Amino acid sequence: MFAVLLFEGWTTHEVDSAKTRSPCTSPAPDAVARGGPVIGINGNGIQTASMPARTVALTFDGGPDPVWTPRLLDLLRQHNARATFFLFGSEAARYPDLVRRIRAEGHEIGSNTYTGAVLGGASPARFSAELDLTRSALAGTAGLRPNLLRMPRTTTPDTLCGPEWKAARQATGRGYVLVTADRSSRKPAQGLVRQFSQTSLAYGQVRNLLNNPDVDRFTTVSAGTRLVPYASTSTAERWEGTTLLWVTKLGRAFVSAMTWTLAIAGGLGLLRLALLGLFARAHVRRLESSSPGAPWRGEVTEPVTVLVPAYNEELGIESTLLSLLASTHRPLQIIVIDDGSTDRTADIAEEIGIGDPRVEVVRQANAGKAAALNTGLAVARHEIIVMVDADTVFEPDAVYRLIQPLAHRAVGAVSGNAKVGNRRGLLAKWQHLEYVFGFNLDRRMFEVLECMTTVPGAIGAFRRDALVGVGGVSEDTLAEDTDLTMALWRAGWRVLYEESAVAWTEVPTSLGQLWRQRYRWCYGTIQAMWKHRGAALAGGVAGRFGRRGLSYIALFQVVLPLLAPVIDVFALYGVLFLDPWLSAGVWLGFMGSQLISARYALKLDGERLRTLWSMPFQFFVYRQLMYLVVIQSMVALLLGSRLKWHRMQRSGTAAEQIGGAAPYKSLPTR
Repeated sequence: MFAVLLFEGWTTHEVDSAKTRSPCTSPAPDAVARGGPVIGINGNGIQTASMPARTVALTFDGGPDPVWTPRLLDLLRQHNARATFFLFGSEAARYPDLVRRIRAEGHEIGSNTYTGAVLGGASPARFSAELDLTRSALAGTAGLRPNLLRMPRTTTPDTLCGPEWKAARQATGRGYVLVTADRSSRKPAQGLVRQFSQTSLAYGQVRNLLNNPDVDRFTTVSAGTRLVPYASTSTAERWEGTTLLWVTKLGRAFVSAMTWTLAIAGGLGLLRLALLGLFARAHVRRLESSSPGAPWRGEVTEPVTVLVPAYNEELGIESTLLSLLASTHRPLQIIVIDDGSTDRTADIAEEIGIGDPRVEVVRQANAGKAAALNTGLAVARHEIIVMVDADTVFEPDAVYRLIQPLAHRAVGAVSGNAKVGNRRGLLAKWQHLEYVFGFNLDRRMFEVLECMTTVPGAIGAFRRDALVGVGGVSEDTLAEDTDLTMALWRAGWRVLYEESAVAWTEVPTSLGQLWRQRYRWCYGTIQAMWKHRGAALAGGVAGRFGRRGLSYIALFQVVLPLLAPVIDVFALYGVLFLDPWLSAGVWLGFMGSQLISARYALKLDGERLRTLWSMPFQFFVYRQLMYLVVIQSMVALLLGSRLKWHRMQRSGTAAEQIGGAAPYKSLPTR
């Protein structure tokens, strides 16, 4: 795609070429300046020619133009006149039917270069491209290889001066005969080569000239000077020309399509930001205006079973368990399910359990996270289940706050507020912004729209009967938390977000680990979407989730990320070949709207705003990584690949923020 755009931009927008002539530093040779308008250079030196008396060669530069070329052809046909059309190769490739009509009606075709670049100011590569691409375009459209050339921005022979004369000698060395125009003082009765553009003004001038009584014949340049207008073309040249036409057509179509795509994607992106802000505000107002008699105002004090699936988590398991034991919600059963760890994970948990019997350890052969959760669910003694990742550290009141929405009997699950604990380094700061601005702001909107898509594995509460009703935690996908959440909606349960229930999680600290984690998330999410696609056609709670939640994920987490790299390439095209200030303005405008939304999200989550400085840099590394993850996931799914579980290397740094420089600020509970 970039290659097509690069070709389109380099040719169409005259990169590496001059658009205006430089002042002449030396005059044209006398033989040229005082000679006729048709100029050739061969072994015998400079030779020029003029039209015979009372003969006029009408020549037209540029085009073919879709408006004025047909009108000029109609006018010439009315007067049985022939003319020479010096065409731009780029326009000939764009309007091949007009090129064929010019040739079919007996007119002559010459080269006016590919884009109309000033050859005297072009680089050697550009010079060759202007002539060779035009030759290919005309070979592809009409099977012609023209011998006649009109150099852009030249009129009479004396304008072939300075760098233009140097370019003229190079062109004639390639076999071209140069065609200029006679001076305005020359009369038609003397014989004349007239130069016109393809405009309304030229149309009027040609019409007047065709009625001039001093002219006996209107002919082509080659017929008036007895030149051979075309060289023979080979099959290879015609195929090369046909390929050029297709590439040109593809490039123009792609530019047009991407202009619309960019506008639509940009509009959807801005609409999403606006909706996130509006729904987040609505979510806050809902909490502030909740009446004391609301169903979730009833205090939940029931005992809770906490499931902690763990595999080789010896660096973080102690912090996780100690934070749970420090919970203000005292009736706890904490079950650590050791999924075949090869380190001291289970031993550390058992040592903690010796000191506090609330901690129990269940060992099993390695079978995956979903199986571990189901093992824990089978031995859970309480009706409220909290699921926790083994690298997560809970705030003391997190469990208590997390389970309060379960006071409403229609609520089957509650998502907590997962925050990044290890925020040192640019990569960790980017993930911190993503958790607050992306995940948590989305969850506020999802709750208002009643379509929560994921209860994160780091912190989530469930009703036991809801879990049993959907068959426990499914092993069908790699995103078991998303799969479970969608299954609960389809079973008729509501899922809420409790932003005041905070847990600190450890995020990847290298691009490789981040790639593996997000690849698994994305792959699993797409699996879950496909598995639960029937919800979009269901009624009630399930249908509301399907039409809102699944549509949102499909559009903003799959489709737009798939298009995003193409949009980035087109943005680069805009900077290189279009108006760089406009492109920069659009980019800065979108960045500004992102910063405003991120600032609001940080404020709602009680976070400091100083992390915002790192957000603009996301656009150059982090965002592209996330897009490539989506692309890889889609390719893997389409090819039927089976992705294995990728475990992140832990460092036990999830608790860095607790009691640190940016302490958690309490948020209102329901």
